[in-house]
Amino acid sequence: MSSQPLSWRALETRVGLDALPDFHRAFLTWRGVAGAAGMPLRRAQQRVEAELNRLVQAGAATRDGDDWQLAREALAGFEAARPYLYAED
Repeated sequence: MSSQPLSWRALETRVGLDALPDFHRAFLTWRGVAGAAGMPLRRAQQRVEAELNRLVQAGAATRDGDDWQLAREALAGFEAARPYLYAED
């Protein structure tokens, strides 16, 4: 298992465009955002970015331009991400 930071954008690429809205909503639900399952797509994307910025504030990620570099353990317990965490970076 790699201890290298994980690019959020690379993770999204692995998830794939078709599955990304459900992945984002699952992330928001995991982060405790109320109403994530029924949130419109654009709003969900905005909230994902807000949650990623909260991870930065908590020291679990860093901002890298339009990307976030996350400590892999920052997503511990987020089961929807598990299949994508250790794929080729």
